[in-house]
Amino acid sequence: MSEIKDASLVDRVIVVTGGVRGLGREMALALVEQGAKVVVTGSSESAAMAETIAMAEAIAGKDCMMGMAADVSDFNSCQSLVNATLVRYGALHALVNNAGIGMRLISETFNTVPVNFWDIDPDHWRRIIDTNVNGVFNMTRACVPHMLTQGFGKIINVSTSDPTMVRRGYSPYGPSKAALEAMSRVWAQELEGRGVDINVYLPGGAADTDLLPPSANKRGADGNLLPAAIMRRGIAWLCSDASNGHSGGRYIARLWDETLPPGQGAATASAPGHFPRA
Repeated sequence: MSEIKDASLVDRVIVVTGGVRGLGREMALALVEQGAKVVVTGSSESAAMAETIAMAEAIAGKDCMMGMAADVSDFNSCQSLVNATLVRYGALHALVNNAGIGMRLISETFNTVPVNFWDIDPDHWRRIIDTNVNGVFNMTRACVPHMLTQGFGKIINVSTSDPTMVRRGYSPYGPSKAALEAMSRVWAQELEGRGVDINVYLPGGAADTDLLPPSANKRGADGNLLPAAIMRRGIAWLCSDASNGHSGGRYIARLWDETLPPGQGAATASAPGHFPRA
């Protein structure tokens, strides 16, 4: 195991939805490296889930990670996940809402041939909103009562860059992330003073994940492509005691200066939110 950066992460129990590949896997493994017990979810008990658990156990040994199939669009599935986490590890301290469906559901060429919203299959629109918006509510709704009872919790909502939210042909994915950021700001106000912090975290550009169609020259709309591992930069700080009291914030991994102590690195990555405080 790598050197512990924050002792508060040792045995901290953290759920990472969509944690079996891409950004979620990188964040989950970074947390395992710091001594956390991590529960990762996927839509099914897949080979990717088994591989992620094997990678975690190679880092920290048996019982450092549990994988569970869960449908975040179904509240009962989310509640079952929370209950299973409490049974397995006896605690639940943090939730990383990373599960999401991207524009490939709409079209495999969405990033080169924009699809007008009136041409989108309503069922596809509904699936993306159900996962990216309702799924975040369902998971957070299932976790927060427990966190309020214990007087402590961390919620990290994974978002996207500003241009993506309003880019032509990126509907409903972009708007779903705008909704997520609005919800995060509202919830931070409602949780203020209760010991539960909620923040938004994003790569800062297109990342090398399955959300983009496979290509010999895979790139985001800006011509760049970030490694999925960029999300390792700030996730430990966001889940640790070092970030206690930091809530309602928006942090961009691309801007996180890893040469600085974690708290100072967070300051470099902090970006203004889209919505004023009420």
